[in-house]
Amino acid sequence: MSAKSAIGKEVFTPRDEKMLAAVQVRRRTKKKIPFLATGGQGEYMTYICLSVTNKKPPQLSITKVKQFEGSSSFARRSQWSMDQLRQVNGIDPNRDCPEFDLVFDNASDQWVAGSAGEKCMFVQVLHHTCQRHSGERKPEFVNCQSKLLGEACSVNSVMLRCKMFLHGMRNTKVSSQKRPPKKGNSILHSAADSVTSAVQKASQALNERGERLGRAEEKTGELMNSAQQFADTAHKLAMKHKS
Repeated sequence: MSAKSAIGKEVFTPRDEKMLAAVQVRRRTKKKIPFLATGGQGEYMTYICLSVTNKKPPQLSITKVKQFEGSSSFARRSQWSMDQLRQVNGIDPNRDCPEFDLVFDNASDQWVAGSAGEKCMFVQVLHHTCQRHSGERKPEFVNCQSKLLGEACSVNSVMLRCKMFLHGMRNTKVSSQKRPPKKGNSILHSAADSVTSAVQKASQALNERGERLGRAEEKTGELMNSAQQFADTAHKLAMKHKS
């Protein structure tokens, strides 16, 4: 089971919530620690998660989840409602990049995602969810690529998922080298199956698009032939009338 699947099952399912998206992050700038602060719990991984309640009306939340080194469990930390989210800053609207900022009523965080693909997928799902479920007060999305803010094209969405699966597969391969071969191979096979499925969906979408373009080209060719035949006939009639 992947970390994100485990977070959904361990953190959100018991609270009757569904996790819609999650991105592993680290801070771009170090957080200031009070002078008198005592030692923490050591190294940890941070995930920013988007969730929605199963009960109606649906309530959206953004939650910070941590997993401390040496622990297999996940700890829920800060949480904000969607009404508290003021701005999502994609940092660069002209290229894929892993950096993004989240600005809330009472907090602001500067993050770097594990990859540009992970960040793009999270922002895409966040924007789409806000448009569907948020009230009149929607967060502002600035410096985001246009492909993330429009209606998600099926091909782009699937290809982004492919990138995420491949990134996760590379991470799994590295971590599995420290595990028993049997368990590591099982995880890799599962990741490979996921990638294969995503690629097949992308190929199918591209094929369907190609078929539609092919039909349009055939129709255009027929119209051009009809126009040429009409022009030839008109020319012959003109010459006959002239003679």
